[in-house]
Amino acid sequence: MLYALICKDKPDHLQVRMDNRPAHVEFLKKLNAEGTLKFAGPFLNDDEKPYGSLVVIEADNKMEAAKIGAEDPYAKAGLFESVRIRAWNWVFNNPANPSNP
Repeated sequence: MLYALICKDKPDHLQVRMDNRPAHVEFLKKLNAEGTLKFAGPFLNDDEKPYGSLVVIEADNKMEAAKIGAEDPYAKAGLFESVRIRAWNWVFNNPANPSNP
């Protein structure tokens, strides 16, 4: 099952994001190599500065998705004000199922 981790940064925490970005990128590279990461990237504000993240992963259940999300260096650094985890069905443009819908 796919899960979207929708993360909102705490206000005025851009420096925390930037300081922890190298470790965050390495974490995502590891998830990608394992086949867990499907896609990820930051949300941008009107000034094109990051203020949150969207990370879509494959996990057996919501609890496992939360555990993976908690291991993100951004989460460990206290960057996020909130993290919502939602089960997600990738229908259009899914490279794993190109004939869908």
